[in-house]
Amino acid sequence: MSTSLIAMGVALFLIINLVVGLAALSLLFGTFETLFGKPKLTILRSTKSGNYFAFGFKWNSSKEPASIDQVTIRLFNPFGKPTQVEVSKNFEAKTSSFATDVEMGPGFLELLGAEKFDLATLQVVVQSSKSGISWQFDMKGPKFRKLVSEAKLTVDQFIGDYKMDSSTESKPPIDIPMRSFIADTVPGKGAQIAIPTNPAFAAHFAGMGGGGASASATAGAAATAENYKIAKVWIEPGCIVCNACEDIYKDVFEVKADTCIIRPNAPLDDGLRIQEAAEACPVEVIKYTKAS
Repeated sequence: MSTSLIAMGVALFLIINLVVGLAALSLLFGTFETLFGKPKLTILRSTKSGNYFAFGFKWNSSKEPASIDQVTIRLFNPFGKPTQVEVSKNFEAKTSSFATDVEMGPGFLELLGAEKFDLATLQVVVQSSKSGISWQFDMKGPKFRKLVSEAKLTVDQFIGDYKMDSSTESKPPIDIPMRSFIADTVPGKGAQIAIPTNPAFAAHFAGMGGGGASASATAGAAATAENYKIAKVWIEPGCIVCNACEDIYKDVFEVKADTCIIRPNAPLDDGLRIQEAAEACPVEVIKYTKAS
């Protein structure tokens, strides 16, 4: 009888130790996952204009596969103005840890300049617009401002430090197509596009045949085509401020420091010249619709 009790006691002791050991091991793995497996957002130093937001994002893509292509920044500012701002932008989809520099638009500068920003709360959401998978990072206004202003690493440095694939992580946001004209510099005007209709290159193309016809010959050929009116003309993101469109039709196009705009009350009755400006754009960001 006593031998049976001793055996039962030993067995119970072993079971208790096994349960405690498994619990401790589970706790250890949970702690390890929390400390080292949790997705991490790193705010980086942007090398571009003030409305760019640079960041690095690391997560276990084998455990949580996703195609990440969107970042959203929200400002909750109940004590100041504006009380709430949200800016959201898509970028090239990433399927593993990455770093990128995203143009957030003027709303990002409005967000950073909000009244009583130091009392506000910020929320950064990294997500997949297709699958709905997202990770959210909350922080106070002062912390966010400090992280942005004191960031040391750039996107390229972050990619290099973590041995990421730079061929996919640092792809330029715009693929500039090959065109049949060349960029050149005109004294006093900077970079220009060498095309027959650009007055700065009229002498260069004078007397040439085919595609090198003079500006006057090109204009004469255009005059034989039936003109049409434009219902709407606009500039999509990606302008490289080459001045080609303004040189062709300055009544419609105005080139600024970092983009091009359509002038207020621009005349839209010369569709052929607007079409010419659109075809001369090296990054093809001039879009228009014909009037019906």
